[in-house]
Amino acid sequence: MAEPRWLNAREDRAWRGYMRMRALLDLQITRDLARDSGLSEADYQVLVALSETPGHRVRLYELAELTNWSTSRLAHHLDRMGRRDLVCKEEHPDNRRAAVVALTPTGLRTIEEAAPHHVESVRRHFIDLLTEEQIDALADATGTVVEHLRGLEDRPRRRSPQRPDKG
Repeated sequence: MAEPRWLNAREDRAWRGYMRMRALLDLQITRDLARDSGLSEADYQVLVALSETPGHRVRLYELAELTNWSTSRLAHHLDRMGRRDLVCKEEHPDNRRAAVVALTPTGLRTIEEAAPHHVESVRRHFIDLLTEEQIDALADATGTVVEHLRGLEDRPRRRSPQRPDKG
């Protein structure tokens, strides 16, 4: 194995600062969201994704892609949200086996009421603390990392060895 490329002091400061900021910021934004609207971060993510789709409805697998969740995790969460009348599942008009997820009127009203509080929390704890130059630098940096990581998703995945048939 090659010698590890250890982080220098500047890189380590940036990495550790990012990790601390991410943890603390996520915690604060999540607390504010729960206090202001009674929603979890997961609820909010799903409601935002649905609110931005045509007709406020989308196929389950497309919603999984929009949220970067597995369809299994998403299906379980949607069941919980459905019990609170935030979303509902419908049959796809052209494919009875395909599930379509839709915002209910309650879900639409909930995201419309939650969004102003959420954006204020994001501003108060993040955006308003940065200069215009810092915001631009952050947008550039995150774009570079996201592009790299998305490129990894496009690579063919190594297949695990097939298990022999039992019997």
